[in-house]
Amino acid sequence: MIDLRSDTLTQPTPGMRRAMAEAVVGDEQKREDPTVIALEERAAELLGQEEAVYLPTATMGNQIALRLLTEPGDELLVEARAHIYRYELGGPAVHAGLALKPLATEDGRLTPEQVRAAVNPPRDLHMAPTRVLALENTHNGGGGRVWALDRYRAVVAEARGHGLAVHLDGARLLNASVAAGVRAAEYGREADTVTLCLSKGLGCPLGALVATSRELAPKARRLKHLFGGAMRQAGIVAAAGLYALDHHVDRLADDHANARRLVEGLAEAGMPVDPAQVESNFVLLDVGSLGLDPDGAVARLRAEGVLLSFASKPGVLRAVTHLDVSEADVDAAVPAIARALSGREAPVAVGLDAPTPY
Repeated sequence: MIDLRSDTLTQPTPGMRRAMAEAVVGDEQKREDPTVIALEERAAELLGQEEAVYLPTATMGNQIALRLLTEPGDELLVEARAHIYRYELGGPAVHAGLALKPLATEDGRLTPEQVRAAVNPPRDLHMAPTRVLALENTHNGGGGRVWALDRYRAVVAEARGHGLAVHLDGARLLNASVAAGVRAAEYGREADTVTLCLSKGLGCPLGALVATSRELAPKARRLKHLFGGAMRQAGIVAAAGLYALDHHVDRLADDHANARRLVEGLAEAGMPVDPAQVESNFVLLDVGSLGLDPDGAVARLRAEGVLLSFASKPGVLRAVTHLDVSEADVDAAVPAIARALSGREAPVAVGLDAPTPY
């Protein structure tokens, strides 16, 4: 089975497993785990911030960031298909008491004009004060799109002009960095808080970081405990993060090349894909244009030995390349996908696995 549902499916490599087995550990909750501390220091520099806090998940990191930057009743500006808005179970409202204002785009990338128009009048006592802008790079819901640094800076500058804080959901920020040829710190230092996920393209079994200023970091650590994220001998898994930063960053370019190979092969096979959309490791496939519902298309694909997941747009599936997908897998997936989606026979079953777009 060729599994293209998500880069969260990566398995730890033998080298990563050895690093985990040999990790020096201590009580992370008491700040006595040297491997966790080393990862946090490394990540803070990587992300252009003063400190970083190691966490179980990037969703926890996003929620901690929003609590750091706001008060209950404040308003969050966010793109309408952003992970924070669609896939974190209403966390900003639950954990930070925020009102959310979603802003629609075609590809997940806002404009300064959208931000300007969305900010509530600061002296209107009947409206929630707009306090924070959340951006996402790469943008999951937009199909793995990468922010050009100039455009990103222009949107951040517009937010700053209105007194807004800025959070960067950088779950796949290193994909963006490799694709754009821009150091992750160039994006990260523009924001007040940045998250990074280790369990996607970097191939770790779990883990994430939230990075911020030295002033805000103590509160971030308190919120980590409050949210149940404090751990004990966490160096065993933090060692995977250090190994990934040493060995799995530059190779993200291989995943991007495989996504390019996949989309070009599918386009040549007459499948409804847009090669211009592929900027990182996502390929979107418009099965609705073939008269197929996504559940039925997923079942057809599974019967041909390929797993895809649902994208955020109706009628669209996505393929995500990653550490455990080879060039040979891509070459095998292209004709299998074409057979599955161009065949006339009805699928045996529908709704298998109900893939989620993480």
